Amino acid sequence: MAEIIQRDGTWVFDGDALRLTPGRDRNVSLLRRTLGELTVPLDALAGVSFEQGKKTGRLRLRLRDGADPLLHATGGRLSEPHDPYQLTVESDRYGVAEYLVDEVRRALLLDGVPSGPVDAFLLPGPAVPLSVSAGDGAASFDGERVRLEWNWKTEEAKASAGARSIGVAEIEGVEWQPAVGLENGCLRFRLRHAPTKTPAKYDPNAVELWGFKKDPLMALVAAAVQARLPHPAAPEDALPPSASAAPGLPPGAVPAPASGPDHDALLRRLRELGELHRDGVLTDDEFALAKQAVLHRM
Repeated sequence: MAEIIQRDGTWVFDGDALRLTPGRDRNVSLLRRTLGELTVPLDALAGVSFEQGKKTGRLRLRLRDGADPLLHATGGRLSEPHDPYQLTVESDRYGVAEYLVDEVRRALLLDGVPSGPVDAFLLPGPAVPLSVSAGDGAASFDGERVRLEWNWKTEEAKASAGARSIGVAEIEGVEWQPAVGLENGCLRFRLRHAPTKTPAKYDPNAVELWGFKKDPLMALVAAAVQARLPHPAAPEDALPPSASAAPGLPPGAVPAPASGPDHDALLRRLRELGELHRDGVLTDDEFALAKQAVLHRM
């Protein structure tokens, strides 16, 4: 197990997943504190890096495209303080950070985890129910329906229709954009068979954001809804994760646990590790640890 504890947060790697816990320091962003602890399975990772600085360094996780509904919903627009996949590291813990990076990379290599995109979300998204108030309204989501309510700052043309209640089945897509410069941001829900180019200021299915402190929290609502929509890379007739079932099972049925590791596959992995060692890709220590892990699984 590899663990690093900092004021910015704690990362723990147990060989199968990384557990990311935000710190309690006042500089930790409101979004990260609200999101809480994340468990990132090894299969969702595309890579990990550590960048040293004069006073502090930074650990960064790179997830496979399509693995996380939060990253998909925000389109990479979360700024550095709000990114849950980064950790500020004090200079006296550089060695620990490098050790964690080595352990994660070794596990990715050992398990043969590909770095390419996925066609299903591997993280569940933020917990629900969830409610956020920012900009010209408030957005709530209970896992089945989105409710949009307006405040005194809402444009009258939009507020006159009253609060909106939208079922997940009606939603085709969701997007979150931060306010940048003089451009306002938004949380927008795109409805099936109802395309619109109406600015968020007048769109009854969007909350307009003005760049204030709670704006990033709207990204959590976007991610929670996104996690319950069909994955963008899945077949067009795919069901949302909450309604899908394993092939041959009725909706809601729980599939039987997967069988243990295939013996022949582990033998092939041992041969691959031997070739990597002979080619100089793995050091003696790395090869010994990887080999020991495979033998333990056998």
